[in-house]
Amino acid sequence: MSQDGVLTTCECGKPLKAVFDWGATTPDRNNIAGENNSLWRYRAVLPPIENDHIVSLHEGWTPMINGVIHSGVSVLFKDESVNPTGSFKDRGMTMAVSHAKRSGITELCLPSAGNAGVSAAIYCDTAGITCHVFLPETIPAPFVEVTEKSGADLRLGGRTIADAAAKMRESMGEGWFDLSTLKEPFRVEGKKTLGYEIAEQLDWSLPDAIVYPTGGGTGLVGMWKAFNEMSQLGWIDGPAAFPRMVVAQSDGCAPIVKAFADGSPQHEPWVNSHTDALGLNVPAPLGGAWILKTVRESNGMAVMVDENKVMDATAEVNDLSGIDGSCEAGVSWLTFKTLVEAGWIKKGERVVIPITGGAERYVLHESEVM
Repeated sequence: MSQDGVLTTCECGKPLKAVFDWGATTPDRNNIAGENNSLWRYRAVLPPIENDHIVSLHEGWTPMINGVIHSGVSVLFKDESVNPTGSFKDRGMTMAVSHAKRSGITELCLPSAGNAGVSAAIYCDTAGITCHVFLPETIPAPFVEVTEKSGADLRLGGRTIADAAAKMRESMGEGWFDLSTLKEPFRVEGKKTLGYEIAEQLDWSLPDAIVYPTGGGTGLVGMWKAFNEMSQLGWIDGPAAFPRMVVAQSDGCAPIVKAFADGSPQHEPWVNSHTDALGLNVPAPLGGAWILKTVRESNGMAVMVDENKVMDATAEVNDLSGIDGSCEAGVSWLTFKTLVEAGWIKKGERVVIPITGGAERYVLHESEVM
């Protein structure tokens, strides 16, 4: 359906997915603009948009770091912390804000657990779009400061992103466009470029597994979408060569893991959620069914790890990778080690772990510690 002609969600309330009819102009991977060191190098496989509507800060094309050999498993780290605003959220925002500009949107809003709000504020400021960001009251001060500095209308409310979203719905003004996760199709289209980059940086091959810290899940479903598109285009081998997709969550907020273990096609909201990995504190992701479908199609897994071990694991993976990553990286690292110990990830396999953001803003001042 649409809001004044702008794509939002299905009438049933579920997310829309962009499907491409390549026709006679099938994109060729040999025609990728190699000199374009941003995700826009994949423009041929992205929703079409005119040059003057693109809002870009040179996001994407982030480094793949040869990490470690752990119990015979080769681990590669994809460093998303070097994106313009410090996280993988920039992939979705460049695409979503560009299409918002193309559609004539002048005012938008979203709830955030931190990084998405920062990214939206900065990209909207660049585009000349008014941005309303709703954050939980528990958010560390650096997120608040940089969001306000970017000119956004910042409002605080509740403990989680779900609480912030409820406050947003109560406060929405006429003409505000909802840029929440999966409330429109373009953030996924930006996030899917992570999958294209992984394939290209591995010489058009794919790893055996990808361990992904999962909150709203757009990165995970976006990568899986990318692998299917590349296979249809003949850029990579077929589904038998696709990686197993792994959902990594903390036991402080693990709605997808519980639903996966229960064999359910949909999740139930997680009650009293809490985790230092702020981006994973999403108790009721809109795309829960899509995430679960992706994990099962890929013969993947969903794992919850001990919240009490996340900080130590974050320090460990940061030391191994050389990246100053946020706590989500610790959740992924614990998940990876759990699956290696269980024999689900085997000796000789190759695994990619995206480090989805930097640690700089995840600093609690003493007065904020509860």
